[in-house]
Amino acid sequence: MRNWKRYCLAWILVLLAGVSAASAQVGNSLAFQRAQHLRRGINLSMWYAQSGDYSDQRIASFTNAEDFKLIKSLGFDHVRLSINPEPLIAEQASSALRPEAIARLDKSVDEIQAAGLAVVLDIHPEYNWKDQLKQGDDPVARFYAFWMVFAGHYSTTDPDKIFFEILNEPVMDDIYRWQGIQARTVMFIRRVAPKHTIIATAAQWGNIDGLLAGEPVRDENVIYSFHEYQPMWFTHQGANWSTQSFVSLHGVPYPSTAENVNAMKFEEADERTRLFLERYGLERWDAKRLGAEVAAVAEWAQRRGVPLYCGEFGVYKNFSDPQMRATWISDVRTALESKKIGWAMWDYQTSFGLVTKKDGVTTVDPAVVAALGLKR
Repeated sequence: MRNWKRYCLAWILVLLAGVSAASAQVGNSLAFQRAQHLRRGINLSMWYAQSGDYSDQRIASFTNAEDFKLIKSLGFDHVRLSINPEPLIAEQASSALRPEAIARLDKSVDEIQAAGLAVVLDIHPEYNWKDQLKQGDDPVARFYAFWMVFAGHYSTTDPDKIFFEILNEPVMDDIYRWQGIQARTVMFIRRVAPKHTIIATAAQWGNIDGLLAGEPVRDENVIYSFHEYQPMWFTHQGANWSTQSFVSLHGVPYPSTAENVNAMKFEEADERTRLFLERYGLERWDAKRLGAEVAAVAEWAQRRGVPLYCGEFGVYKNFSDPQMRATWISDVRTALESKKIGWAMWDYQTSFGLVTKKDGVTTVDPAVVAALGLKR
């Protein structure tokens, strides 16, 4: 009996050693190595996406080579470039790209790389375009066809500097449908771009809860992305494009306590909004609470041996207290870095912006720079 116990113990030690070796091998995989190029980033929004004007004039003036130099000088190593696929596609039923549109994008990507920055090519459609993926096979087939052409176009670029992000914030709640679509998209990309690292995300708007409910695809060269805007009552106060309850909110505090939330004036808030705000105070959102959110997703990734990337986090600045905004940004950034998760703040120059542009002058927000752990 004693020899049998020793035999079992020896096999357990061998198995544990194998697991440790496998974990070390996964940690040194190509995806983990490429993730080191995505440590500190900024989102370039309202430029090639989220705009009704994709003319040469606006593209050339809205964001340019001077911006890329500034971004690099602040200590960022990459940008996440939002790209609406619709202006790139020649016809709805076709997967061909408009020559003038893709040439314009190529020029911008080249200029970003020339500044010493890596580029995440983030496919960032309007809501309706994404919503179609829930509704039938034809939109999904067109999505696959687009990625075959788009990834094929960029397949000759440096895979250490160019990353393919499948889809920004999938809107579908059906986790299994999205996992199937994403897995097949990876397969189609691999047919034309076998060396590039792909950034995958979860259903349910790409948030932490969605990622925790899913599983990785069968491809080792993939980084998994999530977005962090919790608590939305603080980060989206005053925003008019999301839940109607946010519109009337001004001066929501962070960190939250029952006392500082109860001190707010609720005159314009309905009963539902008041209840959510009371919950926000009682939940005591602070650095510890945000750290717990990040720790949960970090554990998910560690158990599966995959690298993580936080592609968006930020605070709508029009109605938030500037110092509280900086504190939240610092708390999220610190939590991410404590788990060795790379990040890209939302965003460079619009309503969540790091900089303000006026009369040809670009002004950097020093509080946000400090919150991001960078130096001006």
